[in-house]
Amino acid sequence: MSTVSTVNGGISFWYADQGTPTAREPLPGDSTADVCIVGGGYTGLWTAYYLKKAVPFLNITVLEAKFCGYGASGRNGGWLYNGLAGRDRYAKLHGHDAAVRLQKAMNDTVDEVVRVAAEENIDADIHQGGVLEVAYTPAQLARLKDFHSVEIAFGETDRVLRGARETAERIRVTGAVGSTWTPHGARLHPVKLVKGLADAVEALGVTIHESTPVTEIKPKHAHTPYGTVRAPYILRCTEGFTSGLKGQRRTWLPMNSSMIATERLPKEIWDTIGWDGRETLGDMAHAYMYAQRTADDRIALGGRGVPYRYGSATDNDGRTQPATIEALRDILVRFFPTTAGVRIDHAWSGVLGVPRDWCATVTLDRSTGLGWAGGYVGSGVATTNLAARTLRDLIQQDSGQSGPTDLTTLPWVDHKVRRWEPEPFRWIGVHGMYAAYRAADRRELTSPRPGTDPIAKAADRLAGRH
Repeated sequence: MSTVSTVNGGISFWYADQGTPTAREPLPGDSTADVCIVGGGYTGLWTAYYLKKAVPFLNITVLEAKFCGYGASGRNGGWLYNGLAGRDRYAKLHGHDAAVRLQKAMNDTVDEVVRVAAEENIDADIHQGGVLEVAYTPAQLARLKDFHSVEIAFGETDRVLRGARETAERIRVTGAVGSTWTPHGARLHPVKLVKGLADAVEALGVTIHESTPVTEIKPKHAHTPYGTVRAPYILRCTEGFTSGLKGQRRTWLPMNSSMIATERLPKEIWDTIGWDGRETLGDMAHAYMYAQRTADDRIALGGRGVPYRYGSATDNDGRTQPATIEALRDILVRFFPTTAGVRIDHAWSGVLGVPRDWCATVTLDRSTGLGWAGGYVGSGVATTNLAARTLRDLIQQDSGQSGPTDLTTLPWVDHKVRRWEPEPFRWIGVHGMYAAYRAADRRELTSPRPGTDPIAKAADRLAGRH
């Protein structure tokens, strides 16, 4: 079916649904603050929220290059769930018990976001239906069972393993042979959350300057074209856009992810699909997909598309390639054949931050006052909240207002990550990795063997994920 009528770009469907906001005033000139937060996405806004709640007299300034939620916070799949990048590595580095504490903190974070949204009257279409991840090949089923066992070993005793029939009773994914479900997840509207959070932060007395790109961060200084903000603490909360800061080109790789949103689907199609529980939906492919049933009965579905732009470049408006739109439509129709004739109303792309070891981190350098959080590798909707509360505790500890807390002693705090390779090795490596993942997925679709394809294992080693 043609995609001529598809809106391509325009930041995201979520903004088409809500309308693009009028930007707040830019920084008027040199300024001072107690804490300067660079980045007006989830990480920056949650950090401002918790710091101001904890210490109301703090003078906090948020600097945002475009407008709050312009990046991944306004373009993601709306998965509020308990996944965290790097947990298995942290178990190896710090022990199983430390990683279990980290996982429990993530489980609790889902409920924390829901709690704050209700407390602040943020209507973000949140529905706690959990997360359902399906398998539809023998190799995927083997990985799913292994994944399920590992999650239970990390304390998720409320996770459920389902067979083909039980899976179909939840969502009828064509060919699904099994699934795993966790209650620690919810669907939400990303832009409604980020807009509501920005309003709540402003209402607390935090200053937000938009249309104010930060060009360089130094100890106690955040430089912009309009002036410099000086503060004892400068927090970098820029995730996939970190590469645009001076000296940060190779810190985190801006990985590209793309999405489509269908037209509103009629009852007859939903009767063939099910999905009454409105779980977020994923799979066990190597080049995995993620989807939700929106509050207005569309399917919003995403995947990798073109994974990386040369030189760590980022897009301007979310426009994505026609071939990526068709590839995502193919996934949609393979999962749900009755959607073959539906219109794709919107397609868009965005970037997420990927550290070289694929581990999310939170850091405060007490010698310089520089802090940062990110590298969520696509799991940021909930992880940003845990990161923000951790940054709050680290600053309070550093300023003598409190001692160590349960959050400041989690194993992802102050984790060191090496830089990505220079170009062209970075581009070749990332594109080669995803070409290998797609090839492995194609081979597994036609293979009766339960083992993971060797090509995917080689790609994992190339990526540094294992």
